[in-house]
Amino acid sequence: MEAYPVSKLLRLWQWLALAAVILPPAASQQPRGCRRQCGNVTVPYPFGIGAGCHRGGSVDSGFRLLCDDARRPPRLTVAGYGHEVAAISLPTAEATVLLNASRACYDRPGAADGRVVTSVREHPMALNGSAFLFSSMKSKFVSIGCPGLAYLTDGAGYYVTGCMSVCRPSARALPGSCRGDDGCCQSNIPLGLDSYRPYLGSFGRRRRGRARESEATFLDNSTACSYAFMVDAWWFWFAGSQFNRTGDFAVPVVLDWAIRDAPGCAAAAAAAAGYACRSAHSVCLDSSNGPGYVCNCTDGYQGNPYVIDGCADIDECRHRDEFPCYGVCVNTPGSFVCACPRGSSGNATIPGGCRPDSRFGLALRAVTGVSAGVLLLLLACSAAHLWLQKRRLLRAKRRFFEQNGGLLLQQQLGSLASAGVAFRLFSEEEMRGATDGFAEARVLGRGGHGVVYKGVLADGSAVAVKKSRVVDARQMREFAREMLILCQINHRNVVKLLGCCLEVEVPMLVYEYVPNGSLHGYIHAAAGDGEAAKATPRLPPAARLRVAAEAADALAYMHSSAAPPILHRDVKSANILLDADLAAKVSDFGASRLAPAGEAAVATLVQGTLGYLDPEYLLTSQLTSKSDVYSFAVVVLELLTGRKAFVPVENEEEEEEEEGSLAFCFITAAQAGRHREIMDQQVVEEVGAEVLDEAAELVMRCLSMVADERPTMKEVADKLAQKLRLLQQRKLRHQ
Repeated sequence: MEAYPVSKLLRLWQWLALAAVILPPAASQQPRGCRRQCGNVTVPYPFGIGAGCHRGGSVDSGFRLLCDDARRPPRLTVAGYGHEVAAISLPTAEATVLLNASRACYDRPGAADGRVVTSVREHPMALNGSAFLFSSMKSKFVSIGCPGLAYLTDGAGYYVTGCMSVCRPSARALPGSCRGDDGCCQSNIPLGLDSYRPYLGSFGRRRRGRARESEATFLDNSTACSYAFMVDAWWFWFAGSQFNRTGDFAVPVVLDWAIRDAPGCAAAAAAAAGYACRSAHSVCLDSSNGPGYVCNCTDGYQGNPYVIDGCADIDECRHRDEFPCYGVCVNTPGSFVCACPRGSSGNATIPGGCRPDSRFGLALRAVTGVSAGVLLLLLACSAAHLWLQKRRLLRAKRRFFEQNGGLLLQQQLGSLASAGVAFRLFSEEEMRGATDGFAEARVLGRGGHGVVYKGVLADGSAVAVKKSRVVDARQMREFAREMLILCQINHRNVVKLLGCCLEVEVPMLVYEYVPNGSLHGYIHAAAGDGEAAKATPRLPPAARLRVAAEAADALAYMHSSAAPPILHRDVKSANILLDADLAAKVSDFGASRLAPAGEAAVATLVQGTLGYLDPEYLLTSQLTSKSDVYSFAVVVLELLTGRKAFVPVENEEEEEEEEGSLAFCFITAAQAGRHREIMDQQVVEEVGAEVLDEAAELVMRCLSMVADERPTMKEVADKLAQKLRLLQQRKLRHQ
C-alpha cells in the first residue's frame, strides 16, 4: 500500500482541530436517532428520553426523561425524580406533571376512649436541583374538606403558604366557589418554589359532648376526609363544582422550566460554548421564575429554537385564518406581502378591500404619469429622509420596549388573562391621543417621580397616566418583574394598575382614574382660605377615621398578603386618593420596593418626602416595612390635627408652634400630656376622649425612633378598624 503523505496528514489534523472549535458541543445539539414520543406526549429537545438524548450530562437536571412502555398507556417520568409528565411546551417554557393528592381521614366521634383516629397519606414533590420550579402564575395550593387546615413547607421545612376551610349550612351559602367557607380554600404560590411538602390538620374534631359550643358548627358539617394538593389553576377552575373526587386521585400541576446553568441571557451568551439558543432565528429571554433563561423563535418563525435550524419560516399564505389576505399573497422570510390583484387597489387584508382601478384615457394617463414622475423626483430626497427618521424611531421604540422588559411581559399576557388579570401594553400613540399630547390642562398632579395626566382611552374610559422621570438601571432591570406583581394586586383600597407603555425611554404607567383627588387636598385645602377651600369640603371626623382605617388595611395587605411583599416607601397624604364615595385608594408606587424574604431590610438610597421620613431609615438607608408604619402615623396625625406634616421655619426668632415637624410637635405635646390641645377641635368633640387617647397612644408607638418597637401595619389596621367600630356603635346609641 502506498504511504500517505505526511503533509496531507498534518493538513487533515489541522482541519479536524478547526472543526472541533467551530462545531457546537454535543451537549447543546439535538442528537440523532433519539426517541421523541412516549404515548401521547411529544418530547422536544432540550428534553430527551434516555441517556445522551437530552441537554446536559447530569441525570438529575430534569431534562432526561424515562418512558415505561410496559404501562398502558406508556408512562413518561423525569429521571431521578419520578414525576409523571403529561405535557411539555416550548413556547411557554412549561411542563405539566401529575401529583397525587394528599389525604387525611378521620373516624367519626364516639370511640371508646373519646379520641379521633386519623389516617394520613401525604405526597410531597421535590424539584430542587432540576430545571423546574412550581409556576406561581398557573398553579395554586388547594385544600378540600371541612373543617380543614392545610399548609405546605419548602425543602428546608419553612412555612410557605396555606389556608383554612369550613362548611356553612346550605341555607346560609354565600356566592362564589372555593372561598374557604364552602369546604374548599386556595392560596397563591410564590416565585422560586422548588420543593413542596403538604401538611393536613383539623380542628374541633372531638367527642361532641366535650366540644365547645363555638366548635359545634364545624362538626355539624364535617367531612370524613380532607385533601390537599398543588394544581393547575385553570384546570381546577374549569372543573368547578364537578370536582368531587374521593379516595386516591392525581391532579395536573404546571411547572416553569428554564436553562439554569447561567443566571440569564447575558451570562449565557458570553459563554458561547453552552449557549442553548442554537437556531439562527431565535431570541433569548431571561426566566420570569428563578435564575436562568429560555429561548423562543422570533416573529414570523416557529419550531424548536434549541436546535440548529430549528426555527423555520411560517408560510403565512397557507394560514389565511391567522394571517388574513384577500388578494395576492407572497410569502417572505419571517413575514409575507399581501397585495391587491393587478388592475385593482386598496387594502387586501380585509374582505372587499380591493377595488377596480378607474380607466383613464391614454393622454390623461401620460399627463398623470409625467406629473407623478416630476412629483416623485421632487419628493424623493424628503421621502428618503423621512423614511430614515421613521426607521430610527421604530428601532428606538423596539429597543426601549426590549430593555424595559416588554418581551417578558408579552410572554406573560396570556397567563395574566387566564388568571383574570386585565393588563394591557399601550403604544406611545395611544398615550398621546388619550392625554391630548400630554396637554398642561390634563395634569392631575406633580410629584418627585413624575407627572400624572388624566387620559381618556378610545373606548371612552378615563384613566390616570403617569409619565415618570428617568430611573436608575436597576429599576429598569426589575421593571417587568415588578409590573407582573403589581398588576395582580387586587384590593379595594389600592389604585389598580391597568397597563403600561414600554416604547419610551422611561416607561409610562396607566392606572384607574380616581375622581376626587388626594387626601392632602381634602385636609389642607379645606382648612385654608381662598377658592381651593371653597371648592374642597372638610372631611367629618368619622370619615377621617374611616379613611385612615382603609389606607392602613391597604398597606397591611401589601406588607402581609402580596407575594412577594411590597414596601411603598413614600406613604403620605398626597399619595392617598379618594374615589367618588370618598373611600381611600393608596397610589403612587413609583418608589416602591419588593421586600426580601423574612424581615430583612432593603439597602437603598434614601427617598421619600420631608416630614414623613423614618428617622432610622434616614440614618441607616435600610428600608423595612416599619418605615411605612412611621410615614403612615404622620398621615394619621394630619387627619387628627388638620396640620401639615412639615412647615419650614423661616425665622428662628419668630418660630411658631405650628412650624417644623408635625411628628416632633405631637411627640413633645404627648409626653407633656397636651396632645388633645393640638388636635382639630371638631375631632375632639365628635370622636371623644377615649377613642382619641387610644389613637394617640397607637400613633406614639408608630413614631418610635427604634423601628423594632413599632407595631406591624396589620396591627395598626386592626386597631384603627376597632376604633372605627367603637365610634360607629356610639353614634348608633345616640340616634
